[in-house]
Parts: sequence; C-alpha cells; structure tokens
Amino acid sequence: MGRIVIAGSGLAGYTLAREFRKHDSDSELVIITADNGESYSKPMLSNALAQGKMAADLPNRDADGMREQLDARILTRTRITGVDREARQLTLDNGETLDYGHLVLALGADPIRLPLKGDAADEVLSVNDLNDYARFREAIGESARVVVLGAGLIGCEFANDLRGAGYEVALVELADQPLARLAPPEIGEAIKRRLDGLGVSWHLGNPAQAVDRDNEGYIVTLEDGTTLSGDVVLSAVGLRPRTYLAEEVGLACERGIVVDAQLTTSDPHIHAIGDCAEVDGQVLPYVMPLMNEARALAAVLAGESRELTYPVMPVVVKTPALPLTVCPPAEGVDGEWRVEGEGDDLEARFIDAEGRLRGFAVCGEANSRKLTLQKEVIPR
Repeated sequence: MGRIVIAGSGLAGYTLAREFRKHDSDSELVIITADNGESYSKPMLSNALAQGKMAADLPNRDADGMREQLDARILTRTRITGVDREARQLTLDNGETLDYGHLVLALGADPIRLPLKGDAADEVLSVNDLNDYARFREAIGESARVVVLGAGLIGCEFANDLRGAGYEVALVELADQPLARLAPPEIGEAIKRRLDGLGVSWHLGNPAQAVDRDNEGYIVTLEDGTTLSGDVVLSAVGLRPRTYLAEEVGLACERGIVVDAQLTTSDPHIHAIGDCAEVDGQVLPYVMPLMNEARALAAVLAGESRELTYPVMPVVVKTPALPLTVCPPAEGVDGEWRVEGEGDDLEARFIDAEGRLRGFAVCGEANSRKLTLQKEVIPR
C-alpha cells in the first residue's frame, strides 16, 4: 500500500486520518498543511462571537497533540509544489521530496470573491479558517458596524452571531429572500422576521457593487445607489473548491476535483475529499457529507472494498433566533415546495414530479418533525 499522504489538516484531512487509524494503526501516515496544524471545528467560526471566543480559544489540539493522537508525521507551514504522478513523488516548498502510495487531496475551498468596484474592494474580509477568524475578530474589536454580503446559511449565521454579541449588522443579498438556495420563501421570510427582531438591517434583491474607504471605515454602494456605512465588510457569498493543484497535474476537474464512489480521482493513486471534491456531480460543503466521505475513503485506503453512499443529511442552521433545519433537494431535481404551518413554525416539503419527498425545511416548533421527515426523504 505504501505511505499515505494527506494534503490538508482541516476537518476533512484530520477526520480522514482518525478514521484511517481505526482500520490501520501501523502504516506510515503523513499530513501536509500550509497552516500550523491546529485541530478545530470549522463550523464554530460562525457562532463563536456571541460566546466571547477569540481565535486562540477554538483549537482543541495543536500539531504536537495531533501527531501523538494519529501517530503521524505532520509537516506544518508546508506546501506541495509538484506532483510526479508516474513516480508517485511529491515536491515540497522546503525542498524535500516525498514518495506516496496514496495521496489524498483534502484542500478545502476558497471564498468566492465578488467582482466589486471601489478603492477598498480588496479589503473585504471572509472567514474560512482560523486565521481568517483571527483577522476578523481583530478588525471588529469590541464595537463595530458590520456589513455582511450574502444571506445564505453562513451569512445568516454570522448576522445572528454578530447581533448576539452586540454588533450592528446590515445584511446584503442578491436574491429576494434569505436562504434562497436552501428553502422556500416562507422559510426565508421567517428567519428574516426573527433577525429583524434582533435589529439586523436587510437589503434584499440589491447586491453590493462597490466598497470604498471612508475615513476609518467603509462605504458600501448597492445596485440601486443605496449606500451603507460600516467599520468592517464581511463577504459570505459561498465557496469555490480548491482545484488548482489537481488541475496542474492533469486530474479531471469540473466544479470540484472529480472523484468516483471510492473517492478516487482520474489517477488511481490520488483521492479527494471534503469541500474540494465533486462526487457524482455534487459539491457538498457541509460536515455530514465530509464525515461519510472520510469513513468510506478510510476503508478504501486500508484495502477494503467500499463505496460511498450518502444518507439523508439535514443541515442544522446555527441561528438561535429561529431554530432551523434544512435538507434541500439535490441539484436538478424537478419539483415544488409545499409549506404548512403558521407564523414562524413552518414545515416545508419538496415534492418531486412523481410525488416523492426529496427535501424539507423546518423552523420553530416544526423542528420536532425533522427526524420523521428525514426518514421519509428519498436519498440523493
């Protein structure tokens, strides 16, 4: 089998390493990471403010602790600069070469950068890792006006968290509703009402066009000419899989790094997992898909015959203002949302053309139905 090398020490890379050690405690395992190798839960980044947590409070183990836990060599502050697929050898930016039996790309994703105009467009922040969170936490200080671009899952979570911590928040969104890709308008309106109640200022259907400096803060200009003042501008409009290394070495890439049901790329000795991977045409940047991928790939790397199958995987949206769970249908499924309930206690079912339940969203008291609905949904 040879040495297992994992490129990336985020949730995908470390989860895979832990799962692999359940199958194989002896094989050589190397993890290469561009950061300092600390282990932390990325989902905590969007709800740490109201808990008063700084970046230094979030890691649960440092690189030394992970080396001990995984019995692995962890190369921190290191990047892969070349892959010789024929020789199965990596070149690192420290000059070292490293042979591999199997290479796993757990490279994650980069924040999508909006094509903004203005002299401060390059000063818009994103929070995609612990270092980003540290910069964001320093930028907002103890009191700041924050303009959040994007009212999807992460944007709504940050808006709720920021208001919970006492910050002034304006939320800007291209679509006419929050959570437009995940839930029907009725659910979007419910979360809007609750965040309204916390004092969030909404600007829907009116995307940002420019960000300019204004003394020590910023002016954000929207499509209709409206201007918003803020001390910090945070972009939360989505992620783009990191495919650059895979593309450089000739692996098949589309939206992400294309893998089969064994998480194997177009090279049988290279795999991909997590936010950078595209499985059966899908890129699923959530925790539950990643966990299922890690379990399947760990077995494959240990020499077992295993294929990935996704169960029904609802996503709990971390908005304490309104308990909310979404399980959107797979892309391309034809159907319609049907919504029942009153006020903010809503149950939405996505019914396909054949009358089958293919997704759901519940909020408020209707969250008590999520387990029942999860059992009824046709898996992807």
